[in-house]
Amino acid sequence: MAKMHTKRKGKAGSKKPLRTEVPEWVNVSSEDTVKIILDLWKQGIPTSEIGMILRDQYGVGDVRLVTGKKITQILKENQTGPRVPEDLANLIMKALGLRKHLAANKKDLHNKRSLQLTESKIRRLVNYYHETKVLPMDWVYKPETAEVMLTR
Repeated sequence: MAKMHTKRKGKAGSKKPLRTEVPEWVNVSSEDTVKIILDLWKQGIPTSEIGMILRDQYGVGDVRLVTGKKITQILKENQTGPRVPEDLANLIMKALGLRKHLAANKKDLHNKRSLQLTESKIRRLVNYYHETKVLPMDWVYKPETAEVMLTR
């Protein structure tokens, strides 16, 4: 499949093995996994890094197999979790960095184009999250107030 904003082809990615039950080598219970997830979230670690820490340090390859829920579902059930999904927050941080760079370097046309592409991705992702009801319908991305939106 081709990339969205270039003429090049994308890289093929690896696939997770198809599993329906917890492997026998996982020795962490679902309650312990939930406690670890909540502790790591309170330390300020994002959900993607929580998954990597569980994989590398605790031997939990797939949280959904162990607990039956995804990390974000566990956080929402415990009245915590991000207000803005992590992929959207990362794109907004990238756009903020580009805006800061363009304020100092007004003639940088390549990064001006990169900002346009990044903000179009943000708009498409916001539309998707509106349709799936992850974000409320009145949530709007504004570059002027983007930094305030990302605070927990």
